[in-house]
Amino acid sequence: MVAHEIEPGELVRVLPDYVQKNADIGVIFAEKRLLAPKIGVFVGFLVDEVSFQDFDKLNEYAKFLGFQPKDVKVFSFIEFKKKAPSLRQNQISDKDFSWGGAINNLNAKEFLNSSFDVLVGYYSGSHEFLDLMVSESNAKFKVGVADADSRLFDLLIAIDINKTEAFKVELKKYLTVLNKI
Repeated sequence: MVAHEIEPGELVRVLPDYVQKNADIGVIFAEKRLLAPKIGVFVGFLVDEVSFQDFDKLNEYAKFLGFQPKDVKVFSFIEFKKKAPSLRQNQISDKDFSWGGAINNLNAKEFLNSSFDVLVGYYSGSHEFLDLMVSESNAKFKVGVADADSRLFDLLIAIDINKTEAFKVELKKYLTVLNKI
């Protein structure tokens, strides 16, 4: 089996006086190196519309990260609900929360009950309503931005959300290294 390496001297015997009795040989390999890339990763974004309205950028993030559009959901907080009906259903306002913090929006509850592989809290600092949503989420891994509450997130990326290209690159780097995508 290894004779072709012993003859030219590439493989040398280290303990010539030691003779191993018949034994099975096992192979150990680093499992992570052989893992196939994740398929069908489900990702969610929670966004504060006061500071970010360019939802097309989030779709670009998803494409850059290799996600299918069907596997990306965006839910946003809007400060004041307009009286005119909106075509966007994945939106919540302070009116959708009870005094005790219960969420009274069925779309929000459905979003939070989704088993996201990654949930990105794409808003700056502390936000009482979005922070509550992050804490209620069933996401497996939660990513926050810069000065967010570290108790709510598994990973914080210290980049301003307005630096979209830099955030996109950092997000991909960390999710890849941590084997989340």
